[in-house]
Amino acid sequence: LPRSPGSEFTPLLRAVKERGLLGRRTGWYARTIVTNALGLAAVVTGMALVGGSWWVLVLAPVLAVLSARTAFIGHDAGHAQISENRATNRRIGLIHGNLLLGMSYAWWNDKHNRHHANPNHIDKDPDVAADILVLTSGQAATRTGLRGWLTRHQAWLFFPLTLLEGIALKVSGLRYLRRQTGRARLVEGALLAAHAAGYVTLLLATLPLAHAIVFTAIHQALFGLHLGMAFAPNHKGMEMPDPDGEKWGHLRRQVLTSRNVRGGVLTDWFLGGLNYQIEHHLFPGMPRPHLRLAQPMVRAHCRDLGIPYAETSLVDSYRQGLRHLHAVGEPLRADLTPTPRA
Repeated sequence: LPRSPGSEFTPLLRAVKERGLLGRRTGWYARTIVTNALGLAAVVTGMALVGGSWWVLVLAPVLAVLSARTAFIGHDAGHAQISENRATNRRIGLIHGNLLLGMSYAWWNDKHNRHHANPNHIDKDPDVAADILVLTSGQAATRTGLRGWLTRHQAWLFFPLTLLEGIALKVSGLRYLRRQTGRARLVEGALLAAHAAGYVTLLLATLPLAHAIVFTAIHQALFGLHLGMAFAPNHKGMEMPDPDGEKWGHLRRQVLTSRNVRGGVLTDWFLGGLNYQIEHHLFPGMPRPHLRLAQPMVRAHCRDLGIPYAETSLVDSYRQGLRHLHAVGEPLRADLTPTPRA
């Protein structure tokens, strides 16, 4: 008899629990948070020391990388990977999201949890909703004017557009908070205001105005690019569940829609552990350093069940995602092709 959707995942979950891979790694996260904080402090010190020189712009890419590290910590806090205590995770998320990045932690959690529940589901995953980019031919068919032009060229525009991703995340968070009420909104709003005030004060207190403007542009653009490069390989071009078709269980829903990226320690660091996207989606509460330990178990389990386990290089992951974006825009490009005269 065929396995039920639930029974496909249960043996894997049991094996992972027996290995202790769902246990928290408080010490690892404490070292990660402290190291990141020291890096941020070093950049601030450097800005104060060399802010009068254009050499200060060298620190902008460094700050962008550290900002991405900060976002990864906030991401892990949102999944309760850092602490067993919900309030502790929320505090860490608020500090790293709202205070240090100016991005709403509540907005990110709401959006990201809906994505995890139904990855690549056209009706339920906010990450595949039609926006600047579209991911299905049905979405592309409705695009006209400027949006149609964007869709026709979206594969070429993807990486340039990620330069604006950092700003877009901040704006989306503000829009979300405008619709909220109560104490949570006040706390988040106050921390976002503190971030804005602190960021502007730091720039104007350490850099001449021209330096500050260029520094900000480089920092925010490279921060967005870094995040875009970390998120792009995960799901673009992977299976998209048919809303009217077969209902997948947790294992298939997460594995078939996700793609892993091969690599070593540098890849793990650069992508913040999101290169183990399949394991992360199967066990969102699993601490980041345990994902690579769970990978052989997950891969073997999928092989035993005959479920495809997608894994490729970083460069090929981008190639696959861009190829998908290009294919989605093909019908709109074909409409513009002149019809040969008889």
